[in-house]
Amino acid sequence: MKLFDFLFAGAIDRRVAAFQNDLITRHCDEVDNIYRKMRGWRHDYHNHIQTLLALTEDPEALRKYLWELNDDLTTVDTVLKTGNVMVDAILNSKLSLIKSRNISVNAKATVPAQLAISEIDLCAILGNLLDNAMEACLRQTEGETRFIRVYIGVLKQQLYICVTNSADGKPRKSGKIYLSSKTGENHGLGLLRIDRLAEKYGGYVNRQSEEGAFATEVMLPLEE
Repeated sequence: MKLFDFLFAGAIDRRVAAFQNDLITRHCDEVDNIYRKMRGWRHDYHNHIQTLLALTEDPEALRKYLWELNDDLTTVDTVLKTGNVMVDAILNSKLSLIKSRNISVNAKATVPAQLAISEIDLCAILGNLLDNAMEACLRQTEGETRFIRVYIGVLKQQLYICVTNSADGKPRKSGKIYLSSKTGENHGLGLLRIDRLAEKYGGYVNRQSEEGAFATEVMLPLEE
């Protein structure tokens, strides 16, 4: 029995280690994507300055260029501001990476100032939801429409989170339980993490599937 416990504990340790390594890889991808965007903005900013300096002798042309630049800036995707700094950080880093994968994103989020759930646990839930949604989109057949919709707000005095993503076919189920489509040692840990954290706070998780789309709803109490 002791040998079995030792082997079982070793298998769990390997799965956790693989899961942690996967998280680190994703984090590096997110940071790299943000860094590339910053370099792009810096390059564009330098070009705009050079153009403005060249137009100083022609006020009318300068004014026209400034208006065009203003119109261009209004088309830039706005950063999500939920009311919670940590949630802003996880959402914006994940959504930035998702957009870089050519996945259409529609997001609306408002988080109350006072939460019964810890910000770290909330960010873990959001991170796993968005990772799962992005991976499902990337598994779609090339050429199919890929999208992720995010809504976070207050519903019936609870924090309501809904993440919907496009999907290729219907996900696997065992009874009423949805199974991860990942392969490898860490498959299913993201789903389990979401369920465990929701259960920790007396929350609720609902997953629904229809042709071409998959949605996960999470309800978390706002008061202890």
